[in-house]
Parts: sequence; structure tokens; C-alpha cells
Amino acid sequence: MEREVRSKENLKELMELCAKLPRIQLDDFQLCDLELLMLGAYKPLTGFMGKEDYKSVLHTMRLKNGQLFPLPVILSIGKEELREISGSDRVVLADKYNIPIAIMEIEEVFERNPEEEAMLSLGTTDLKHPFVSYIYLTGTNCLSGSITPIQRPKRYSFLEYYPSPEEVNNWINQKGYKRVVAFQTRNPMHRAHEELTKRAMEAIEGALLITPSVGPSKKDDVDPHIRMRTYIALYNHYYPKERSLLVFIPYAMRFAGPKEALLHGIIRKNYGATHFIVGRFHADPGLNSAGVPFYGPYDAQELFKKYEEEIGIKMVSFKELVYAPELDTYVEIDKAVEKGINFWKLSGTQVRENYLYKGIPLPEWFTRPEVAKILLDAYPPKNKTGFCVWLTGLPCSGKSTIANILAEMLYARGRKVTLLDGDIIRTHLSKGLGFSKEDRIANIQRVGFVASEIAKHGGAVIVALVSPYRHARETVRQNFPEGSFIEVFVDADITVCQQRDVKGYYKKAMQGLIRNFTGVDDPYEPPQNPEIHLDTTKQSPEESANKILEYLMEKGFIT
Repeated sequence: MEREVRSKENLKELMELCAKLPRIQLDDFQLCDLELLMLGAYKPLTGFMGKEDYKSVLHTMRLKNGQLFPLPVILSIGKEELREISGSDRVVLADKYNIPIAIMEIEEVFERNPEEEAMLSLGTTDLKHPFVSYIYLTGTNCLSGSITPIQRPKRYSFLEYYPSPEEVNNWINQKGYKRVVAFQTRNPMHRAHEELTKRAMEAIEGALLITPSVGPSKKDDVDPHIRMRTYIALYNHYYPKERSLLVFIPYAMRFAGPKEALLHGIIRKNYGATHFIVGRFHADPGLNSAGVPFYGPYDAQELFKKYEEEIGIKMVSFKELVYAPELDTYVEIDKAVEKGINFWKLSGTQVRENYLYKGIPLPEWFTRPEVAKILLDAYPPKNKTGFCVWLTGLPCSGKSTIANILAEMLYARGRKVTLLDGDIIRTHLSKGLGFSKEDRIANIQRVGFVASEIAKHGGAVIVALVSPYRHARETVRQNFPEGSFIEVFVDADITVCQQRDVKGYYKKAMQGLIRNFTGVDDPYEPPQNPEIHLDTTKQSPEESANKILEYLMEKGFIT
């Protein structure tokens, strides 16, 4: 598919047609899937899955025709969007700026079960998994049908690094390479990654495709634009251009571990790769609620090996590489342990906490200086970074009182604070929303979005909001870098809350005068693993605020 999908004449005709059709604005995740479908990167898939393909993939990792495809690619929409397109046989698929990207023929509308989808595709419904919350909070109605591309999503930087699969295959053919190995990453590439890719290129005696996924990822991952700058710097300084190509793939991570490794392999096969690097903890989401990894370190390699012949792309497997200072080289960690070789390594947390947040450049044994400078410039000291204290609990549990005291304490220590209180939010930010579950979730998401934008730019945010649904709060957490979302459970027995209720809301709710009142006829789901648990039946508001302040100081947000 060419970079210009349509001629000017054809594009004008399609745009005129778009003006007459209903329109759905896709989120960033859906937009990535649409672009990859348009580009042919998801072949054999040519459009969003219908019900039979969707069900078959969930249960068998195969499309209904038997072809291997490990994870769902669906277009889910909410009830309101479904009403808006009712009666139309076509719909415009647009980006968040309402720019038309494609037209879909509506051939099927079906419902999905989020819990079933999470369990069958990810193997878990644990809200610690970053993709579970997304599955739960997207619409339960799905559209499928043939797609007429209009144009690729608009981009305004790094355009030369977004070639289509067709363009990459042309490059491979022009160079005459018969063997091409692809490397997938969603993190900045350090010296170990560089060594791994170069060893793989030599092992196959061919070319290398560096193919980072630059779509939505975990919020504690490095910002995509910063990552892209690091990839370009590394590629331009340290890779042979005749044998390597940097290709940004607009792919949204699922963190599905072994199954996602298969999907990554299928995508790279469509970009022309004959081999694919699968490493330790491929596409890994981290630890579950019990502090245990969701997937084993080499589960992805085992599954990929089983299906590599069917996919048509061979696996190049590697163990974790660590730096051996006495040898001045990288070695596999298993061999280092076996032979008693001294080695060094840094975790992502150590990189942030011990170096970047302290303004210390990363060591040259770990990363190239060009990459280190980009990362160091992008990370301010910890006490200059943003954070969000999210107080959740039953109505009248003490959230607002604690929030106001904490705000004053933070002001006194030099931090400017934005306070988002439930009543104020309902008046200004969420006016028009009711108290149905759907509207409550929308309210939580709106507040979470505003809070994350403030924190992203170094601000301190305090949210005092009932926010009764656990999965909605966990989705908000995904909007923040690791450690900067502090969930505070303001715990108080409901009888105590009723005694504190000077406005009489509980009494009215129990009399049936107020409907959908949390704690009476609407459930409250307490946090399972909050950063801070306050018992406001035993602690005063001042003591509670001090406990939060001590936590912020311990974590370095307050000096």
C-alpha cells in the first residue's frame, strides 16, 4: 500500500461520501489496528473480525477457516455509538481529530463478553494486567465488514521511518537478501539489545529489521516520541545501513506474552522477515496482584517454536544478556552464573530511580551516550515530576476533608496542587452525566484523563472521588507512569458514613428518594492493593493526611 492511499480525485470523492455518512472516532489502539489492516500487516486478516472469527480465535487461536491467528482484532463500540449508526449500512472510521481514515461496510454487529475475552486471550482477569482494564472498559458491541481505505493516519514527525510492508519488502528485494531477521521492542534499546540484534544478523548471515512498536503501550513505558528519538540515534550511529532498516510499526501492545509473540511474528513475516528474535519475557506485562509474573520467562519461545513452521518465520532465540566487566562484553546470564563470571545489569526501575530521576547519566557499559543524553534530558528529578493522589471510598468517608488538608500541606512544601473534588467535578467537568454505571465510569475516566494530563506536565493532583468500580480505577492507573498514581482507600464503616452525612443522602437513598446511591443500592468495590489504606474511624483527618504526606516524601515526590 502506497503512502498516498488514494489519488486526489478519488480522495475528493471519498471525502464527499464521508460527509453523508455517520462517523465513529477510533481511540489510539483501534486506529493502530485499522492502519495495520489497511497496510496488510495483519494478513491473512483483511478487516476487523466478525463473530465467528472472533470466537474461533479466542478458543483455538485460529480463524474460522483454520488459519493461525492468536489474538482478537475487533472494533468495539459503545451503546451511544451503536445508536448513532443505526439504520446505516456504512460508517466512516475517523481518528481522534475526526479525520476520515476509512469507510466500513457494516456487515455484522455482535456482542462480546469482556471477562471471557480477557481470560481466553490473556489467561487472566487480574486488573494488574495493563490490557485487562482496556478490554473491560471498551464497548461490548462489535462491528465488522469490508474496509475501503482513504488515507493513512496523519503524522507530523519521523515520517521516513513508517514504511509500509510493501515498501520494506521492496527494499529487501532490491538488496537481494534471502534471510532477514526482525527485532521487536517497545522500550529504548540499550547495549544488550544492540549486541543481541547484531549477533542475530550474523547468525543468519542476512539483514536486520529493527521494528519497534510505537503505538499505545503501558503508561510507565518511555514516551513513544522519546523512544523514537533513541531508536533513530542508535540506528544512525551504530548500525550498517546496507544490512539494516529501522521500521516503526504502528502497533498497540496487548501484553499477551506467548500469544503476542506469535502475532508479532505474523506481522514481521508480512514486513518481509524470514526470522524473528524472541527473547526472555517477550511482550510481558510484569507481575500480577500476587507479585508473580503473568507468564514464564521463556513461555513465548516455547509457543513460537511450536508454530514457527506454520507461520513461515523461524525463531532466533536468546537468553538474557548481561555485561561482564572483566571480559568487556555481553554474555548470556545462564552462562555467567554457570561459570561464575561477574556481571552487571540494570532493571527499568533502577534506570529511573538511580540514574534518570537523580540527573545522573546512564553508564556507557549499559547504553550508548547518544541514547543516554536523550533519556536524561527527558526525565526531570523526582521532586519535579507529577503525581496523582486518588482518594476513593464511600460517600462521607472523609475524602474531601483529607484532600483539602493534604493540599495545604503540599502548598506549604512548595508544590502547586490541583484539587479535583467529586462535587466540583460534577458541576464543571462532568455536567450532564447521570448516575448509571456507564455514566459513573465515564466520570471516572474523564477525571483520570484530566489528572494524567496535569501530572504529565509535572503537576501534583489530588482527586477525591467515590469512584466505586475497581476496573475503572485500574484503567485510570494505566494513564500514569509507574509509581506516580497513588491510590488511597479512605475506609470507613457505612454506619459511620451515615452518621457523618449532614445532607441526609443515605437516608433519602434508603427511602428510595435517591436512586443508584453508592453503598445503598449501588455497589462499592474497595481497592485490593491500594498504596495507602486509611481507617478514618480510627485516624483523624490530619493523621490521615500526614500518612499520605509521609508516603510522598518516602517516594521522593516531596523533598
